[in-house]
Amino acid sequence: MNSEDTGAEQRLVVPGDQIDAPPGSQPGSGVLLRGESLVATKLGRVQVNGDTIHVVPTNTTYIPRSGDLVIGYVEAVMNNLWFLDVNGPFNALLPMSLAPWKVEFGAARQYMDFGDAVMARVMEVDETHSVVTTMKGVGLRKIKEGFIEEIPPHLLSLVIGSNGRTLQRIKEASDCRIVVAQNGRILIDGDAEGIATARSAIDIIVKTGHAPGLHDRLSSVIGGDE
Repeated sequence: MNSEDTGAEQRLVVPGDQIDAPPGSQPGSGVLLRGESLVATKLGRVQVNGDTIHVVPTNTTYIPRSGDLVIGYVEAVMNNLWFLDVNGPFNALLPMSLAPWKVEFGAARQYMDFGDAVMARVMEVDETHSVVTTMKGVGLRKIKEGFIEEIPPHLLSLVIGSNGRTLQRIKEASDCRIVVAQNGRILIDGDAEGIATARSAIDIIVKTGHAPGLHDRLSSVIGGDE
């Protein structure tokens, strides 16, 4: 079986549904063992991974965690910080002290303004859900080139694939540099044709990743793998 495929057609379940599974199956994410039965705890589709049964949610909201790589958009600029839309419930803060430049007080807008995109990392999330990010680190930067695709965060694992194989196939077929951020945004950088190829592959995953035969559907766009 290819890493993109998951076997039988995955059925939709709601919390409380009993999941039919082979004897000895273990509960995974979104599944609870109740007596000898596996019961769904989320609205989503059943996914079998070896002897572990998961429920992949039909929709998720990104919840920032310390250490996450994120792609954000500048939503507001103050004298000493930027507010970033990181696709979460609240905007994140980027203090000028954590920017990759030496920024004078009041000069933040000279470096980044409303609508600019950045690659950043979540540095801290406190008990009030206030998020602080940093752009100090390898690969963290203002994004000046490429296309930013946005998908539901719970589908990122399908884009990456087992051991990163699906993502590698897309990179090789499109000849693009692709960075997957944990907040559901994906930076695709290459020529126009390559970006279009990568976006087509990601679109197939988003729309049909829950169904068997994903490997073959992807192969129609990016070719087969060895």
